[in-house]
Amino acid sequence: NAISFLTGSIFTGVFAGILGGSLIVFFWENWLRTKSYGWSLLNIFWSYTVLFLLVYILGGLFSPETHSNNSLIHSHSWTAIWSMLTSLQFILNYFAWLMIVIFSLIALLVNDKYGPGVFLSFLLGKYFHPKREERIFMFLDLRGSTTIAEQLGEVKYFNFLKDVFKDITPDILKSKGEIYQYVGDEIVISWKKNNGTLNANCLQCFFDIQQQLLDNASYYKENYEGIIPKFKAGLHFGFVMVGEIGIVKKDIAYSGDVLNTAARIQSKCNELGVNILISKNLIVKLGPLPNTFKPKEIGKIDLRGKQQSLMLYTI
Repeated sequence: NAISFLTGSIFTGVFAGILGGSLIVFFWENWLRTKSYGWSLLNIFWSYTVLFLLVYILGGLFSPETHSNNSLIHSHSWTAIWSMLTSLQFILNYFAWLMIVIFSLIALLVNDKYGPGVFLSFLLGKYFHPKREERIFMFLDLRGSTTIAEQLGEVKYFNFLKDVFKDITPDILKSKGEIYQYVGDEIVISWKKNNGTLNANCLQCFFDIQQQLLDNASYYKENYEGIIPKFKAGLHFGFVMVGEIGIVKKDIAYSGDVLNTAARIQSKCNELGVNILISKNLIVKLGPLPNTFKPKEIGKIDLRGKQQSLMLYTI
């Protein structure tokens, strides 16, 4: 009986973990993102209740009380299970795990809102007092956005941007990048120095994004009047101040010349006929690049608002 109970407990625990985790990842979190909160909460509540009852009944079938009869269909077995389901312990466990599920979903939603790692920084008060950090910034801008918006119309263009941002987000996360801001059709991505320089992650991110959009070209052609999204990017490196800002709506904000310069660099892509521009500061910081990247010197370029010219490269 002891061995059966142990085996049953392990099986029940694994079953509950796999099924509960799958519901959170594949259903509950997705419902909260795509459905109304009222509809989502109602369906999460009843599906959680069904799962909890199923796990509790399964666990009860392996308990010593039911196994003492050597029959799972014996009436005494189900009487024992019914006693478990109507006990105070069952009610307490039900609400305890319900709170854990709700907290997990809230944490996932907040993590989506602020980006991976940022919510933890809020909780720990990491940026309560402004700090000086070395960071890489990429200003990633959609090519021909004005023309595309006019061609698609407001509603379709908004859905177009949602699809584009959804498709490229995994590549940003894979490169250890942090999405700082969405500004219309532009994304500002940031890397901590070590994360961005490792294997030239900040450069690889751009080319992975371009490839991802090419791989999905047939989808965009079919759904968005033959348009295939393409990006241009400007990258720069340097010191910024980072800290919490805001009263009613708090956020973690970066401040410094690095951001302005990166934006100015990106604005030169069309004029110079390239997809990506990188400052010499960043090229030097990256050190020896992988063989797949061959930097080409553009020359010293005057940037709006900058007194000194800046040496730029492309790849």
